[in-house]
Amino acid sequence: MGARLVFYLFLKPISLLPYWALYRVSDLVYLVFRTVFPYRKKVIIENIMMAFPMYNETQRYALMNAFYRHIADVFVESFKNFSIRESEVHQRMVCRNPELLDEIALKGKGIVLCGGHYNNWELYALAAPAHFSGRTMAIYKKIKNPWFDQKMRQTRGRTGLELVATFEASGWMERNASQKMVSVYAIDQSPANPERGIWVSFLGLDTLCHYGAEKHARKYDHAVVYGHIEKLKRGRYALTYELLSEHPGELPEGEIIRLASRALEADIQRAPQYWLWSHRRWKHRKPETLKHQ
Repeated sequence: MGARLVFYLFLKPISLLPYWALYRVSDLVYLVFRTVFPYRKKVIIENIMMAFPMYNETQRYALMNAFYRHIADVFVESFKNFSIRESEVHQRMVCRNPELLDEIALKGKGIVLCGGHYNNWELYALAAPAHFSGRTMAIYKKIKNPWFDQKMRQTRGRTGLELVATFEASGWMERNASQKMVSVYAIDQSPANPERGIWVSFLGLDTLCHYGAEKHARKYDHAVVYGHIEKLKRGRYALTYELLSEHPGELPEGEIIRLASRALEADIQRAPQYWLWSHRRWKHRKPETLKHQ
């Protein structure tokens, strides 16, 4: 009952606001994050210090404040997803080369699509299915509240995206991998079980990554593509797909995750304020026995 009340009394009304009004809400959220209840300040500063050790204190706090400004926009834009028209989705998330995915599919290949929590990944979830004439699936972590979990699946699914929970992903792929399909993976989250991850260098740091994207690309010989999202201005984004490998089985073990991580790293280096610095990305430490491998 509580979840429904929050949605219908708070989230849904906010989603119906025009964008100019949404950004007044975002300005307020930004001020709260920055001055009243600093949102995960300790985690953000620690992450910035690790990723950019050359930054002085002024630069670190400038990046944190720029991140607060951006993530406040992402929050309110995500509320808008509950009511946004599909036509407006594609006006606000413009794809520069959607033909790449179908060109790959015409060769009889499935596609593993990698991305990160960079810019507005929630809006991309609504935009993605229109870029491909087959099925589009994304792996996600189930929300504990069943009502909100169902609402999120409905919201993202209304433009054609199929959400599959992490524990169901392998079985889903086994049943559907022969179909014309794109499977979407976020590569910048820490695995709950370190033994199921793979270590790569990311932003100059030993970083544990999920292996699922590489595992499925190799098993089913799916091409690997990365999606670069550029922020043009508030509420306006441009997406460019990059083919990382058409034949993943020919690459050394771990190279697919390394290629995807380098693509995300390049985006972050260009505009670091648009990455999710509040996530505890480096909570795992690489064992000494693996550091020289």
